[in-house]
Amino acid sequence: MKAVALRIYVHHTRKRLGLMLFDWILAQAKVMGIHGGSAFCATAGFGRHGIIHEQRFVEVAADLPIVVEFIVDDEEADRILDTLRREKVHAFCTRTPTEVIVID
Repeated sequence: MKAVALRIYVHHTRKRLGLMLFDWILAQAKVMGIHGGSAFCATAGFGRHGIIHEQRFVEVAADLPIVVEFIVDDEEADRILDTLRREKVHAFCTRTPTEVIVID
């Protein structure tokens, strides 16, 4: 099955309506009827400002990148992106063609 991998990059400490932003994005997708999504935390990263953030043993709440990922069709990806735009969510996103393979 042909699909797209939609990846939304946000900072771990960002919030929206009292929720962590990545949790809010997942909740919005669930309300839209998207069948699944995942959030992955980076151990280190830097963005357009060039500031390197990395998790160390003593750090618990570093402002690390979180990737929220959905494997969806084009129409579902458009709906997710439209919601982010409408809600004025600041995020960096990628959309990559992919093939879904299910192994039973």
